[in-house]
Amino acid sequence: MSDLYDKIYEVVRKIPVGRATSYGAIARFVGSPRGSRMVGWAMNQSHSSKAYVPAHRVVNRLGMLSGKHHFPGENLMQELLENEGIVVIDDQIQDFDKIFWDPMKELDWDSI
Repeated sequence: MSDLYDKIYEVVRKIPVGRATSYGAIARFVGSPRGSRMVGWAMNQSHSSKAYVPAHRVVNRLGMLSGKHHFPGENLMQELLENEGIVVIDDQIQDFDKIFWDPMKELDWDSI
């Protein structure tokens, strides 16, 4: 599982500042199209990674901050996104389709 988590973390590290993606988009990119929950589990464990993983940039397919309770404090995930210029209202990224980053279009395996 650790090798897969490492691949997931590498993808997440490629998400540009001010952009966000979904658990499902990452799962598809790493070859596990039904592995959204696995990506979520990896994000929950990302604090134990030696290198920083910007897990706040990974949300559900609707742009909801579904993993916010895994961040310390009450609104850290939202604050981190807002510091990057992303607007969040009621735990949902606004204009998610405009800031959505699709690793299938932006990356190739050789860049991981």
